[in-house]
Amino acid sequence: GLLNADASVMPILIFLADHKAETLRAVTDATKAFAALQVSPKAKFLLASGNAGVMAATNEVVAAAERPILLWVFGAVIALCLITFRSLRASLCIVLPLAIVSYMAYALMVFLGIGLKTSTLPVVALGVGIGVDYGIYIFARLQSALNAGQYFEDAMFSAFKDAGAAVVFTGLTLAIGVSTWLFSNLKFQADMGLLLTFMFLVNMVGAIMLLPAMARWFWRHHTGHTAPPFPIRKA
Repeated sequence: GLLNADASVMPILIFLADHKAETLRAVTDATKAFAALQVSPKAKFLLASGNAGVMAATNEVVAAAERPILLWVFGAVIALCLITFRSLRASLCIVLPLAIVSYMAYALMVFLGIGLKTSTLPVVALGVGIGVDYGIYIFARLQSALNAGQYFEDAMFSAFKDAGAAVVFTGLTLAIGVSTWLFSNLKFQADMGLLLTFMFLVNMVGAIMLLPAMARWFWRHHTGHTAPPFPIRKA
């Protein structure tokens, strides 16, 4: 039953201990290396059938699509921030915290042994797409206050007073909602719930803590339209 009628095709069966990405990658790499050494025109190795073969092919497609997806997502976010705020400094203040949190999400995946697959591939992109809202809420109010002539510290205080509670409430609401996926019996759903909870919470923290610090550095010479000899904060 392992041959066709003219004996021109014969499957080679490999029994695996598990279907982890590392296992599949090791098997496919070894098979490709062995096939490359076979120069006989009478034999040709084709990869691969069965569940493991489909999963290995899926993993290869996911790995190839990861970087282009992130480049397109961050490119779109940067372009829209430039159009909205007309400032490279503003765009960097919003995007750089997102990039830092994205790398932290990949580090978390490595630490917890969560592989890159079809269910986890869109998580970082989704986290960036939603997380950028936090930075936009804060920076829109900050820019408005700066344009009105407030000192940076007063402008930042006004931004937090107007949008800070909304950012924290939105982040907590989203994180609590997706955190219920952690209790799912489906591993892919539990993995997505964990990663999305992390992205929503840490992106919110980044907008509250990293964005103001970066904005203060970019606008370190800003002292308002009329600067008194010492800082004044109105009650």
